[in-house]
Amino acid sequence: MTTATLKDARFWDNIADSYSRKPIADEEAYEIKLSITREYLSPEDCVLEFGCGTGSTALRHAPYVAHIDAIDVSSEMIAIAQRKADAGNVPNVTFREGDIEDPSLETGRYDAVFGLSILHLMHDRDAVLQRVHTMLKPGGVFVTSTTCLGDGQIHWRMLLPLMRAIGKAPFISFFSQNDLIEAHTRAGFQIVHQWQPSKDAALFLVAQKI
Repeated sequence: MTTATLKDARFWDNIADSYSRKPIADEEAYEIKLSITREYLSPEDCVLEFGCGTGSTALRHAPYVAHIDAIDVSSEMIAIAQRKADAGNVPNVTFREGDIEDPSLETGRYDAVFGLSILHLMHDRDAVLQRVHTMLKPGGVFVTSTTCLGDGQIHWRMLLPLMRAIGKAPFISFFSQNDLIEAHTRAGFQIVHQWQPSKDAALFLVAQKI
């Protein structure tokens, strides 16, 4: 991991316990996203989730696919996720510490990749999109839910850098929804599903490798 990634990992390690106890902000929207995602999955699929956090989404999708590799830069988040998997006796999810640049992740291995609430936390979003594209099989899908702070939320541009400087926030990138969609297109994806539950909510995309 890079120095910047290690700094982010420390932030997430420090808040892992409190993060795991937080309720889902919009339960209805979350369930809809799960349902839409499953329309693109099959029982034979091999899936990667990067930035998996405490593993809730990977564990929810596990019954619908063959296997999920779930990675996160935070060892504390991964420890919580593994405890959930053990408690639920879920054998087909492998949780481990790591990031999207991990060279052990195989090119062309995955039928689907999940990047949920993570792209705006990436230091080089476009490189991540290109990396995901290489890891997908032809026709595979990249499922994302992304906060686009470039769409009019100007106060965050001043507040977040200050919060990061004192260790109260991770790195966050600012871009608009249009920027995000265009970046997917440049990386070789076609948007096949797009949904925003409400104004200022995260943009949910399903993008197919072409």
